[in-house]
Amino acid sequence: MEGPLDPADPMRLRVSDTDRHAVAEVLREAAGEGRLDVDELEERLEATYAAKVYADLVPLLADLPGASPLPQAAPVVRRAGTPAYPGPIDHLPRHTSSLAIMGGQDRKGVWVVPPVHTAFTLMGGIDVDLREAVFSSPEVVINANVVMGGIDIIVNARTRVQVEGIGIMGAFEEGRAKVDPEIGPDSPLVRVRGMALMGAVTVVRKPMPGQGRKRLGRAPS
Repeated sequence: MEGPLDPADPMRLRVSDTDRHAVAEVLREAAGEGRLDVDELEERLEATYAAKVYADLVPLLADLPGASPLPQAAPVVRRAGTPAYPGPIDHLPRHTSSLAIMGGQDRKGVWVVPPVHTAFTLMGGIDVDLREAVFSSPEVVINANVVMGGIDIIVNARTRVQVEGIGIMGAFEEGRAKVDPEIGPDSPLVRVRGMALMGAVTVVRKPMPGQGRKRLGRAPS
């Protein structure tokens, strides 16, 4: 019989369906890259959906490069600008995707970001504002793909960012910050992946809404 869970050890905490789905997606991607054969994939998927605590998921990902959807700390629901969101989140909007075709779409305010959010625009524009968002996992992946348009991903001072996309006759980059970063051990990580074809995907660090722009590297005069 399994002993009592130690709340100080995040690996002994119970996993959620969102965690299981995130791991399953990593395994499917690994199989698509030829890292796992069909039998291995089926075996690991079965173990994934049977997992009860985070420690059960670790061996399923240990030999896959770059696969780390598991938390390094307790998997609490986090808000990008504060250590933890203070209230219930059931009533908050949850968006898994953003789409704009010859138009525009904005995601902003307080909303729940799933472990993976997909944004696509064709001859349009999308703003994915994460400054007040509630992160459902410590690491979030934004799949941003642009064809002759633009996607702006806005983060606050406390959010870590890793830009991993490519630009083809376009730009896929982290733009000039408008506020100094304030990264800490509890800062969520946003990975931005995808492609910009004759368009742009830009990650911009800005102050929280309602705060004025801070001068970078200079004391207020």
